[in-house]
Amino acid sequence: MHKNFVKELQWRGMIHDVMPGTEEHLMEEMRAAYVGIDPTADSLHIGHLVSVMMLRHFQLCGHKPYSLIGGATGMIGDPSGKSNERNLLDEVTLRHNQNALKEQLSRFLDFDSDAKNAAVLVNNYDWMKEFSFLNFIRDVGKHITVNYMMAKDSVKKRLSSDASEGMSFTEFTYQLVQGYDFLHLFREHNCTLEMGGSDQWGNITTGTEMIRRIANGKGYALTCPLITKADGSKFGKSEGGNIWLDANRTSPYKFYQYWLNTSDDDAAKYIKIFTFLSKEDIESLLTEHLVAPHLRVLQKRLADEVTAMVHSKEELKNAIKASSILFGNSTSKDLKSLNESTFLDVFEGVPQAEISKESISKGLDIISVLAENTGFLKSNSEARRALKENSISVNKEKVEEGYAITETDLINQQFVLLQRGKKNYFILKVV
Repeated sequence: MHKNFVKELQWRGMIHDVMPGTEEHLMEEMRAAYVGIDPTADSLHIGHLVSVMMLRHFQLCGHKPYSLIGGATGMIGDPSGKSNERNLLDEVTLRHNQNALKEQLSRFLDFDSDAKNAAVLVNNYDWMKEFSFLNFIRDVGKHITVNYMMAKDSVKKRLSSDASEGMSFTEFTYQLVQGYDFLHLFREHNCTLEMGGSDQWGNITTGTEMIRRIANGKGYALTCPLITKADGSKFGKSEGGNIWLDANRTSPYKFYQYWLNTSDDDAAKYIKIFTFLSKEDIESLLTEHLVAPHLRVLQKRLADEVTAMVHSKEELKNAIKASSILFGNSTSKDLKSLNESTFLDVFEGVPQAEISKESISKGLDIISVLAENTGFLKSNSEARRALKENSISVNKEKVEEGYAITETDLINQQFVLLQRGKKNYFILKVV
């Protein structure tokens, strides 16, 4: 008996639309389902995470997940929810992106075991590249009417938008190409379910229609809601852009901070969607959070779970340590354990000044450092006063008048962190 996949998604708030009969179909035996992933970058971002979590839940419920990299469709552009066409990719870039995405997906899905429901990665470019235009319009296009295609919301929105410059034939035919993917996977892999975001419902049901008309079969569709933030701003974006799963694009520290800073309403929703915690554990956390919301237990657990899942437990430890540097009782040793990118992330926006390595080789007087070398404090007399008040720290450790900065103070061989009081920071960069 398979675990009930539809029920699992329902209590987590992960279902927007589901075709009648899907739940019963999945309870009969092991089934195969797929999600399409756009390969326009060599990393997933957290906007992709919902559909990846759906595939993981699908596998945990005993079914076989397929990740479809949209190599062919990435060369066209999808009109769903977009106001403009996207950039088209060449094959070398597509292959590079596919390999990078598979590596990320393998953190969530079991591709390599000999289990019957091991995940499979496919790329629609592999079956679309040999398709001639004449064959496509003869074998596929004739089965779907223009009236059917025009009735799709994604098409109607683009055509009726004032900002739209119209819709190219290429984009108009996108739903045929995506629909054909479902037909192909149905025929070749007995794949009977396609899943995706709610903006994909039109494209997915075009696939179920093709399976019905061309293969005399039955395909199913299931979509999840598009994730939004309670304040109306876009989920998955920060001031620096997308929150990526690739540590080189978004550091584990920034990734951790994104989840830690979610609102109470969002955290209550996200902990169901982006973790594998049980219903009982989540209900217990929600109750605990209601009693003492200022402790932010919900946000902390959410940030812990997602960071460990996407990066690792080790990176989670580093992110927690880095977070405590700004707000906790950290030491010079803690600071020096940060790598350069995490250090700069933690102290993003903190003013900096450069000094030469030679100038500190014999030791540089703290008063000169605080005033004339950096302008952190306005004058030598202000620097002396601050030192007498015991409010100056170098690398989180209090210093007194007479202290000299030397190479032993350097973090990553190039930074010194100056601090006045609790919140005023300044970075000395040695070049």
